[in-house]
Amino acid sequence: MRAALWLLALFGVAVATALFAGNNQGTVTLYWPPYRIDLSLNLVILLLVGGFATLYAALRALAALLELPHQARRWRVQQKERSMHGALLDALTHMLGGRFIRSRKAAVAALSQESALAAGGDAVPHGAQLRALAHMIAAEASHALQDRPTRDSHLGGALQEAPMRGTVNEQEMHEGTQMRAARWSLDDRDAGAALDRLAALPQGAARRTLALRIKLKATRLARQTQEALDTARLLCKHRAFSPSAAQSIVRGLATELINSAHDTAQLQQIWLSLETSERNMPELAIHAAQRLEALGGDATQVRAWLLPVWERMVERPDALSDQHALKLVRTLEASLDALDAPWLARIESAQQANPRDARLQYLAGMACLKRQLWGKAQQLLTQAAQQMGDTPLRASAWRHLAELAEQRGDDSAAASAWKQAALAH
Repeated sequence: MRAALWLLALFGVAVATALFAGNNQGTVTLYWPPYRIDLSLNLVILLLVGGFATLYAALRALAALLELPHQARRWRVQQKERSMHGALLDALTHMLGGRFIRSRKAAVAALSQESALAAGGDAVPHGAQLRALAHMIAAEASHALQDRPTRDSHLGGALQEAPMRGTVNEQEMHEGTQMRAARWSLDDRDAGAALDRLAALPQGAARRTLALRIKLKATRLARQTQEALDTARLLCKHRAFSPSAAQSIVRGLATELINSAHDTAQLQQIWLSLETSERNMPELAIHAAQRLEALGGDATQVRAWLLPVWERMVERPDALSDQHALKLVRTLEASLDALDAPWLARIESAQQANPRDARLQYLAGMACLKRQLWGKAQQLLTQAAQQMGDTPLRASAWRHLAELAEQRGDDSAAASAWKQAALAH
């Protein structure tokens, strides 16, 4: 359609020109004494158009001739810029491929080419960012080569080229450089330097997932368990780990924090500092109760910490693993000396609700033994000893049965029970 319109326009111009030029009788007379020159108006118009076209072409040719040196200079600068960017790409490619010496050489070459361009007055607009990136690649390669002096030198250059209060790109580069330097400090097992690098970051950058991951490793390396636990909680909220991995990390850090307590007051303070979901973890509750018991804490407090775990096991016997259930039974057994009536009722009702659970039979038998209910204790312990799968608890049940038989004066039953206890080991 466009071609048809152009063709119609061209025909229109041709017709208009033919009509104007075909019937044009005008003349142009030039007087140059003693001469007179008569020219057709059409010829004068053609001469004017031709003269203008010739003058325009001559001026354009002269401008192109004068522009040749500038074009040659731009071409040389363009080649240098391409070579500089090519060297930077080579540096990054070699670093990803594990060729760290070549990577550092290419990064240094990019820096020298950028410096040469700047010295010649042809600095690129993004020169500062390019220099910072080249310094970082060289520093990364030097770190891989265990060349710490060179690494620190290039790191200083990168921080200088990307100031904290510069443009947005420079700020991002500065933050990335600080994070990478913190990671290098971790590789050097220098947790203090890594934490100092992270502390220099703005608040927003310090809460990024990458920074929090580095902080978690640094605080664990520095044995700052409380800070590591707080960092792990933030990472869990950011969904930096899978649910199972997040629970495992938090559980491990909370366990370390509980182990660091040196008295009951400190342990209670640590326990209260834990979140509700953490206190409901069976492993943590049992471990904290065992730690409190080892530090000479109140038996009532021990059982209070174990109550949520106990209720979970009673409601759903399969909610706890066998290992955790056995730990719970052993921990409660150690606090039976000061057993109160509510807990005794809980143990008896749980045993009656699950009469085939040997662990509950053993615990109920031990509770009756502490209350001097010899007959019921003997009955429950006998059933537990015959069904118990855990070797230490089975041996303990037979040992207490032997002691009960000795109290009754039944030497043959005592000897048989002691024999079973020895075989259980």
